[in-house]
Amino acid sequence: MNEGLLRYGNVNVPYSVNENDRLRSRIRIHVLPDSNVVVEAPLCSSTAKVQAAVQKRARWIVRQLSETAALREHALPRTYVSGEAHFYLGRRYRLKVAVDNLSPSRVRCMRGAIEVTLPISDPVAVRRRLRNWYAQRAKAYFASRLSLLSSELPWLESPPEFRLLKMNKQWGSCSPSGNMNLNPSLIKAPKHCIDYVLIHELCHLQEHNHSKRFYWLLDRHCSEWQASKASLDNMAELLLNE
Repeated sequence: MNEGLLRYGNVNVPYSVNENDRLRSRIRIHVLPDSNVVVEAPLCSSTAKVQAAVQKRARWIVRQLSETAALREHALPRTYVSGEAHFYLGRRYRLKVAVDNLSPSRVRCMRGAIEVTLPISDPVAVRRRLRNWYAQRAKAYFASRLSLLSSELPWLESPPEFRLLKMNKQWGSCSPSGNMNLNPSLIKAPKHCIDYVLIHELCHLQEHNHSKRFYWLLDRHCSEWQASKASLDNMAELLLNE
């Protein structure tokens, strides 16, 4: 692994370079959630070529680092009180806790807010109801998208079964036997990021490892997956935070 330094105005950004034998000419640049910048380059790429590619994306890299830093500032432990920010399908919503001992408990999304109604103002109860709401929305949305996406993949005759599984670091997984797990917190991410994860796992039903064939399938059926992955990586700490 080699290293380099991007200079952009008064900002100096170190980056690491990894050679990737799957790449032929294109150089990929990733800004990770921990603010590390990683460059993937074809074998035997010259230092000058890599530096030129990084310099060309300088503005984007600095912007991504700024956005990542801002997101990390918001990734504080949840308190589940009114006014707190929560996410659904990539949009930020304000949490509104409504106390009403005459109406049934419920969660609804409306007018820029996620409103949780319950008999008493109890953060633990709010958290539990909100998690259940996210899980219900995730199950329905993932099933709908899997049905559509599966119909476009020639190796699938029908949408696969899946189960929701809370994971600390993964958005999804798929075993060689075809058992698919999806993280319910993924429902908080933008729609294009959700599709990327779903197609990633659907490709694993055909190719059970990260082989060249797997990435060929992913490139073919989700051409912008690198950008979606980068967006999801940058939001991960915030979306997985509970």
